[in-house]
Amino acid sequence: MLRWKDVLYYAKYGNPEPPHRVEKTVAEWQAQLTPAQFRVLRQQATEPPYRNAYCRSYEPGVYACAGCGSRLFDSATKYHAMSGWPSFTQPLAKNAIRYAFDDSHHMQRMEASCNVCGSHLGHVFPDGPAPGGLRYCINSESLVRQGSDE
Repeated sequence: MLRWKDVLYYAKYGNPEPPHRVEKTVAEWQAQLTPAQFRVLRQQATEPPYRNAYCRSYEPGVYACAGCGSRLFDSATKYHAMSGWPSFTQPLAKNAIRYAFDDSHHMQRMEASCNVCGSHLGHVFPDGPAPGGLRYCINSESLVRQGSDE
């Protein structure tokens, strides 16, 4: 189970190696993604709160990166954080997420990106529920839900 100290360690000293890497040109990403997905995944935009696909969705399954299909979160770790975006307590694997310090917009946050393709997912905060205490606040545009039978 990851904890905030692990997230800080990875951001400062290096993230775990992903199982593989996906690299594409800007033109390839634009051809593959919708304009909204491109803004979030490749330009680090944030979608509007509460008006997104997975904010209030709790169907069983796995949430994968909309950019490369890497499996990121299990629906069993999704909870209602009242933040306006889908929230999770843990990633599927230690090496699923890449962490980086984000000081943009006059805030100090921890960016969460797909460790395979580098796509921006959202942010992780140390105010989640026990036992891990993490809240992964993720843009719906960055995710694709795969049903429990896939």
